[in-house]
Amino acid sequence: MKSRILFLLVLFFAYAGHAYSQEKVTLSGTISNKSNTETLIGVTVYIPEAKVGITTNSYGFYTTTVPKGTYTIIISHVGFDNVEETITLTENTRRNFEMTENSKRLDEVVVKSNSTRDNIRKPEMSTNRLSIATIKKMPAVLGEVDVLKSILQLPGVTNAQEGASGFNVRGGSVDGNLVLLDEAVVYNTSHLFGFFSVFNSDVIKDLKLYKGGIPANFGGRISSVLDIYQKEGNNKEYHVNAGIGLVSSRLLVEGPIVKDKSSFLVAGRGSYAHLFLKMANDPNSAYFYDLNTKLNYKFNEKNNVFLSGYFGNDNLNFNNSFINTYGNKLFNLRWNHIFSDKIFSNASAIYSDYDYQIKVKSAGLDWKAEVKNYNFKYDFKHYVSNNLTLNYGVNSIYYNFNPGTIRAFGASSGVNPDQLAKKYAFENAAYISAEQNLSDKLSLNYGLRYSNFQRLGAQEVYTYANNQPVVYNKELHIYEEATPTGTINYSKNKKIASFDNLEPRLAIAYSLNNDQSIKASYNRMSQYVHLISNTASASPLDIWAPSDQYLKPEILDQVALGYFHNFKDGKYSLETETFYKKVKNKADYIDGADLLGIDAVESVLLNGEGRAYGLEMMLKKNTGKLTGWISYTLSKAQQRTPGRNADEPGINNGEWYRANYDKLHNLSVTGAYAVSPKWSFGAILTFQSGKAATFPDGKYQYQGVNVASYGERNGNSLAAYHRIDVSATYTPKPDKKKGWQGEWNFSIYNLYNRNNAASYSFRQNEDTGTSETRRVSIFGIIPSVTYNVKF
Repeated sequence: MKSRILFLLVLFFAYAGHAYSQEKVTLSGTISNKSNTETLIGVTVYIPEAKVGITTNSYGFYTTTVPKGTYTIIISHVGFDNVEETITLTENTRRNFEMTENSKRLDEVVVKSNSTRDNIRKPEMSTNRLSIATIKKMPAVLGEVDVLKSILQLPGVTNAQEGASGFNVRGGSVDGNLVLLDEAVVYNTSHLFGFFSVFNSDVIKDLKLYKGGIPANFGGRISSVLDIYQKEGNNKEYHVNAGIGLVSSRLLVEGPIVKDKSSFLVAGRGSYAHLFLKMANDPNSAYFYDLNTKLNYKFNEKNNVFLSGYFGNDNLNFNNSFINTYGNKLFNLRWNHIFSDKIFSNASAIYSDYDYQIKVKSAGLDWKAEVKNYNFKYDFKHYVSNNLTLNYGVNSIYYNFNPGTIRAFGASSGVNPDQLAKKYAFENAAYISAEQNLSDKLSLNYGLRYSNFQRLGAQEVYTYANNQPVVYNKELHIYEEATPTGTINYSKNKKIASFDNLEPRLAIAYSLNNDQSIKASYNRMSQYVHLISNTASASPLDIWAPSDQYLKPEILDQVALGYFHNFKDGKYSLETETFYKKVKNKADYIDGADLLGIDAVESVLLNGEGRAYGLEMMLKKNTGKLTGWISYTLSKAQQRTPGRNADEPGINNGEWYRANYDKLHNLSVTGAYAVSPKWSFGAILTFQSGKAATFPDGKYQYQGVNVASYGERNGNSLAAYHRIDVSATYTPKPDKKKGWQGEWNFSIYNLYNRNNAASYSFRQNEDTGTSETRRVSIFGIIPSVTYNVKF
């Protein structure tokens, strides 16, 4: 017995001595671009002796803990020369690294976003990160590369139709996308009928699209998260980038305020095609402008402050008879603080404002609406060990909705001025999640988010008989707006309705070997604010509304399963995923719903449910002169709104029907070819099944006038959508790295002039009396040339 105890004691002290001899230390710091001091996101830091691999976070920060000793630090990132350095670690050490851009690598490696090992082993799926280098190799529309058009080439992502704003992810609506620019919410992402996006590619540092497996730090939307960060500005020297095109131009200026401590960045864009219309005595005009700004100040190694902003506006004017203006305003004040080598924090105070206005001369109407939010968030990243990282934080958002200020437009207008009831809401959330490696083969990302939403006064709220703002007319067999029976007056900040939800998240990755893995994910998400719109038009005739006692929050449950495979040492990669998602409280419109100027949105809405499922595949060629990818999605998106009782039919007799954004097939082929340092070419082939639509299936006469009768909702389709875009870029002096560096971009949008259908119009021929169908198209073939310069 004593011998056994002695043996155990020996083992204990031997282990203790070993543990003491293996006392651990922490290496941490930031990694930045040597040429402009921009911190780099997603850089891989690998220590072969310890078999440890980590990546930098969204602010370029990294940390790892290893036993005392001498190590080789290998740092790699797409488009940059590797950094390799030997470091002896005897105590906690803070070490910053700078990486040098490699122009040759930038030309040849434009798709690969992470190391092969990370791509396979990370418990991250339904996620795409595009470097700005990748985006700039894609064909430019009117000479300008576009962030939104680049993500439309990814599996599971479509747009509604030609000329529609925003994007749709896995059959979801536009308002289901949480779009963030430096953490601020962007409510409308498009300029000029969706032809440009609000994101100036010159200022974009990094973007990441989450379609599923969404981490717990994100919430408030149910379809996707598009997380975009702006550049910080060069704190060493001044630089200018500019582009002059046929329709629009842009200018960026950046430089130090206090060298090595503070910098600024200012970038502006504007279109001027309307000036040519005026020269031709054309009364129509359409133009946009936007401005991006960013300031930062580095107080010391542990404290950085950033101030960023965006201002954008669109103006569409058709013969002064129909005028539409809209725009975003965003501000964000951020404070990065490093509490220790293992705890990184970010606090943000954010303001977002989206306003939209229409003036209709024939109706004598001037209508303006707006949504504002004031957002505070505090996030922490805690590097517990090399195998465990915790993320936790809180978020509070205060909303101010103005659904409509109505004024008269024109001297003969009969419109009575009115102010629709303003609405207020407060959304709070807290979350915690963990990234954990259980073994070399198995890794997890799991977490929980708690969200609370309160609909607040001051407001008078309508009451209805049986608490039903929509009634069914049995004689006419239609749903109608109910007549309010009274009102309840809620004072300022008085709670009108409240909702609480727990949102679990889980993602698992199991590596079959260094080149293959299987991944699975589940997430539940809640959406409390809704875009009420029965049109896919780029003109935003839309109303943002908060959840309340009638309009319930949408709740999503989504599962996904995927197989990932790298070939030939990462030269090729294959990603395949299948997904299924279900949505509760999916709002649906009654037939004939009129949203403009309505003070009781609940009176035209019914609560239903939605579902979507499909298969996504993406084959990428990551290296070489020819790079690109083929993405394909086979999917269904459906909606169902049953009757509330046995006497009501619901919508489409309560059966599942195609959702507005259902597209069975979605194929994209994207390629970039670097012929030489001077010449490079790009092309995109896009094919999508036609959008769901409702066509008339007959007609009848009423008082001598032919009136169309319509069949089941979304029982028809627009014609299939397809086009090819091509571009060529010529750089006269590719080896020139300082001074005036110019390049020419030549592009053709819609190469073979396909007249893709934005909609169909149905009418009666006045001469023959026969019914006619007319396809409405917006864009044909559009060639362009742009000169880009930087110095």
